[in-house]
Amino acid sequence: MQIAQLAADTAKHMVDTTQVSVNEIVDKVAVDGIGMDNLADITQQIINAAISAGGNILKGILVFIIGRFIIRALEKVVRKMLDKRDIDVSVKTFIKSLVGISLTIILIVSVVGALGVETTSFAALLASAGVAIGMALSGNLQNFAGGLVILLFKPYRIGEWIECQGVAGTVKEIQIFHTILTTADNKLIFIPNGALSSGVVTNYTNQATRRVEWIVGIEYGEDYDKVEQVMKEIVNSDSRILQDPAPFIALQKLDSSSVNVIARCWVKSEDYWPVSFDINKKIYQTFNERGIGFPFPQLTVHEAKK
Repeated sequence: MQIAQLAADTAKHMVDTTQVSVNEIVDKVAVDGIGMDNLADITQQIINAAISAGGNILKGILVFIIGRFIIRALEKVVRKMLDKRDIDVSVKTFIKSLVGISLTIILIVSVVGALGVETTSFAALLASAGVAIGMALSGNLQNFAGGLVILLFKPYRIGEWIECQGVAGTVKEIQIFHTILTTADNKLIFIPNGALSSGVVTNYTNQATRRVEWIVGIEYGEDYDKVEQVMKEIVNSDSRILQDPAPFIALQKLDSSSVNVIARCWVKSEDYWPVSFDINKKIYQTFNERGIGFPFPQLTVHEAKK
């Protein structure tokens, strides 16, 4: 009789006859063909297996706790080493992210080995699973490669204002899979590195200077020489506007309802928006003071004679 059947019969017998003695149970086992020595061996094997499994589980827990402590210590050491060296901030964030993920993978393998699983077979399983996972995560692998390309060619760095994929913002962090932008209204945007490395990226703050442009419409009949002189006075009154290259002022276009005057000046990149807004305000105030009229769309209607 099988051991499971024997256990079931014995339990039923104990319920029906609560007064059965231990000697009778021993006789029952002997009659069914399983000796006490065999039962003791099986019991001992179960106990040994439970102790071994418990020991492996305890070992795995200890390896995980100690491993997490070591990982934090190593990440702290790597962070200090990177901070002491003159390395680009984007490279630092990329390396920190890569080190953290790599150490976590090593810890998982170590915990599995401590639980008693053969690491060689586990490694083979990981290799075969890695192929399937790689195909499923081909986009992330492309993002990883894109991150390496970004670090190598440096189309942008931490703290620069860029425009890409239809959004614009300041580069906050370059991770192994994504680049994080902070928008003007303090939103975080995560953009895949693959799209950034293969797409169009406009970097607004990489260069030391930028050109500001104003197009101002004046009424037909205004004295252009007077307008040009007033524009020069306005531009030259702002010390943030660079004189090399020299400011450029010209009549750009004779539009349908206005004469358009264009002014182009160079400023430092960080002064671009302050200068743009301040000069706009000054043009409006000065033109009104000097009696220079701003046009507005007009429509002339001719009444047909009957």
